[in-house]
Amino acid sequence: MENKEESTTKKIMPLIIIFCVIVCLLIFSVIFALININNEKIIGKVSIMGIDVSNMTMEEATTTITDIVNAKLSEEMILKKDDYETSLNGTQINANFDIENAVGTAYNIGRNGNIVTNNYSIIWSIIWGTNIEMNLNYNEETLNKKINDISSKLPGAVVQSSYYIEDEELIIVKGKSGIEAKKDELKNTIIQSIKEITKKYDIITIPTEEVEPEEIDLEKIRNEIYKEPEDAYVSKNPTTVHTHVNGVDFKVSMEEAEQIIAEEKDEYIIPLKITLPEKTLEDLGEEAFPDELASYTTRYDPSNKNRGNNITISAEKIDGTIVMPGEVFSYNQTVGERTIAAGYKEAGAYAGGKVIQDVGGGICQTSSTLYNAALLANLEIVDRSNHQFLTSYVAAGRDATVSWGSIDFQFKNTRTYPIKIEASAKNGVCEMSIYGIKEETEYEVVIQSVVLSYIPYTTKYEDDDTLEEGKEVVEQSGYTGCTSEAYRILKLNGEVVSKTLLSKDTYDPMTRIIRRGTKEVEGEE
Repeated sequence: MENKEESTTKKIMPLIIIFCVIVCLLIFSVIFALININNEKIIGKVSIMGIDVSNMTMEEATTTITDIVNAKLSEEMILKKDDYETSLNGTQINANFDIENAVGTAYNIGRNGNIVTNNYSIIWSIIWGTNIEMNLNYNEETLNKKINDISSKLPGAVVQSSYYIEDEELIIVKGKSGIEAKKDELKNTIIQSIKEITKKYDIITIPTEEVEPEEIDLEKIRNEIYKEPEDAYVSKNPTTVHTHVNGVDFKVSMEEAEQIIAEEKDEYIIPLKITLPEKTLEDLGEEAFPDELASYTTRYDPSNKNRGNNITISAEKIDGTIVMPGEVFSYNQTVGERTIAAGYKEAGAYAGGKVIQDVGGGICQTSSTLYNAALLANLEIVDRSNHQFLTSYVAAGRDATVSWGSIDFQFKNTRTYPIKIEASAKNGVCEMSIYGIKEETEYEVVIQSVVLSYIPYTTKYEDDDTLEEGKEVVEQSGYTGCTSEAYRILKLNGEVVSKTLLSKDTYDPMTRIIRRGTKEVEGEE
């Protein structure tokens, strides 16, 4: 009997022990849950993107994370390739983190399950810690445009083949091989750098690769330029202006055109057959363009003959251009390539972070003047890039830089009727006026430019063994950069009806360069 009782006791004891452990765990869980049930703070060792939010209320955690995120998004990220340098910050691409969701997730640790799972989550977090990631949202289109802009401004950037029509000739300019930013890699690096909210930005080296320009596609070019001739006329009730269309086609066969571009040349000329209609839009006169829709003027130094020459030539190319409703105006296609043969001369231009002498230097003043006229005429801007540095002739956010084969300025005629551009440049005044027919509802347009912050310039010293030791010569003056925003404000009867952000721009500071003499001065005998 004793042996039986001892055997029974041995079997029951483990069960009693297990039962007691379970009861203790349940009691512990209940006590642990009761202790934390009224805790209004984040429980456990919890961090958000590496930022400790343990024992914070939701409001405290939100404030802490928001302050750090705002500081990160406003910080300037430096992107560099050799001598080229630019900057970018998160606000320019409308970057934002889902702070509310992350704080909510942190607060719900140990709260969104039953007693057992909640306690397990809390203990796990206390022992091992929990880090919560935040979703980063940004305007992908804006970032892609910024990266494309950076790629096009790199020294030695690839130049794509392009074409324009001059008189009765199609001029095709062959592209040139060069470097291009590895856009996906650069984009990923930028996004990852923004996500590291607790770290200061490192200088990002822009990844590049050597690329060849796209092959010239004659079939595509012919399809784009081909037109049948059509007369211009104006119909009434409602008033509609119908422009003339010049008939355009190759004057040679496709086989002959292919032979022309088969030669190794920088520029190809294909003769065109232009068929004129009986009545052109110009023949309609004021009937088609009675009203001045907008006008804008900038000033330049007429004593700088070469620069003035370039501004005048580009204005003459634009003068008289007619843009139909829905049609897109392209500065590069209208003005054409800037060459010595076309009459352009060398003048100051920005390239590679410096002011250099370049053929066609100064023509960005005509594109910038036209940009402002297009804005005031309430036209849609299709493609516009700011300069690397601030200009002297327009305010920040109101410039439009151009470069043959890479950077264009384009706007779309979104009005009901055709428009005509009258352009002139003489005696130091560049003027762009846009004429057409006023809409039934015509808005007053105001352009507002706001400088958000200034970026101080730095000074760089370069040793010069042609200068005596102790002497210094300023090679390049330094200029402050800035970040800016530009808005288009529409008014009706004096009341503001809309305010639209046009652009967020960054203008780099221009480095002050001083040559410092290293030549030893020989002593007197």
